[in-house]
Amino acid sequence: MRDLHHNIKAIRCISPVSLGTTGVGKTGKVIDRQGFDSVEFVFDYGAITATNATVTPTILEGDTTGAMTSVADANLLGLEANAAIGATTPRASGVSMNVTRRVGYIGPKRYVTAKLVATTSAAIVAAATVILGAAHDHPVAT
Repeated sequence: MRDLHHNIKAIRCISPVSLGTTGVGKTGKVIDRQGFDSVEFVFDYGAITATNATVTPTILEGDTTGAMTSVADANLLGLEANAAIGATTPRASGVSMNVTRRVGYIGPKRYVTAKLVATTSAAIVAAATVILGAAHDHPVAT
């Protein structure tokens, strides 16, 4: 039986950052997925207290690191909208505070990254990690 620990690689795509400028967003580090067949984007959101605040992730892909474009929904497992924090999410229930969301990538491109865009200038701390799986060579160094 294969263990998960020796078959994945976790790479920080977007370090924890305050998304404090409306609409500007933060684009992450470009990830080279060579040697791995699966990709999962994990988004971590801190407390969001601003009224009507939203954070929307966009997954990007490319054959080269300089030519990244948005991924078609057909190449995602789950939707970017499902990994977002929406303005209608009840704040009092804690649903939009300190949560993790994820989206998988099944497209053919070698390079991937993510972008997070907030709709408010209130500080919203967020981060993104990419999990590469189904490694061609085992074990994967930690």
